[in-house]
Amino acid sequence: MQVITNSTVRAVLQARPAISHKGDFGRVLIIGGSQQYGGAAIMSASAAVYAGAGLVSVASDLSVLSGLHARLPEAMFIDYQQPFVQWSSAVQAADVVVVGPGLGITSFAVELLRKILQTIQPTQTLIIDGSALSIIAHEKLTIPNTQLILTPHQMEWARLSGVAIEQQTVATNQTALAAYPNATLVLKKHYTEVYHQQQVQQLTIGGPSMATGGSGDTLTGIIAAFCGQFGTHYQTICAAVYTHSAIADELAKTQYVTLPSQVIQTLPHYMAKMIHQS
Repeated sequence: MQVITNSTVRAVLQARPAISHKGDFGRVLIIGGSQQYGGAAIMSASAAVYAGAGLVSVASDLSVLSGLHARLPEAMFIDYQQPFVQWSSAVQAADVVVVGPGLGITSFAVELLRKILQTIQPTQTLIIDGSALSIIAHEKLTIPNTQLILTPHQMEWARLSGVAIEQQTVATNQTALAAYPNATLVLKKHYTEVYHQQQVQQLTIGGPSMATGGSGDTLTGIIAAFCGQFGTHYQTICAAVYTHSAIADELAKTQYVTLPSQVIQTLPHYMAKMIHQS
């Protein structure tokens, strides 16, 4: 198994062309949040913006709107309670669609996820996270043929794959992932592993300071932004995973807990440093 290092980050990140505009850096749509878990969508969207995505929209419950605009005025908002036909064009227009952070597992969430999965096109990148993974496992929903990234923690992967946590080895995970051809699996755990077909790389950084609500949502937003800017490739995803933990490790030198909001704020500085080291 290979180890993900900062050389992957330096190879993926690119300085922005002098002549460019926001449309050149990816259109990201975050579908998630709810009255109870609105912060998850806000953190995921914030990470996407701070990691450089050109345009970020959030489709969420109306109760999330004021918090989102107070925290992240750069993001656009869609009320996902409106009839889907009224905003399905936003799904079709996105380069990267994230579904799941804070979405919940209500009947509304199940039906919304069905519609999203039916709308996604093969050319789009679809990142399935959080609640959406549990819904797919429980409802046995069909995932479309697209550029697919799965970002479960070990229990969510157990639900989706049928492989119990204590049986999750590289071999069993690869076998289970074969059910999702061409998908990339980011298995969040102590020393996160990233799988794509026969490729497996492991993170050897990151630590207990990251064990706080919102860390996974933040990682999902970083992955979305990196794919939107640098293309959906295995190394791009590995670079995003490394970036998330590298920032947290640096903060943990002087902090007991590395809050996701602090990791998000540090993203532009870390990315600039990596480009200048290239």
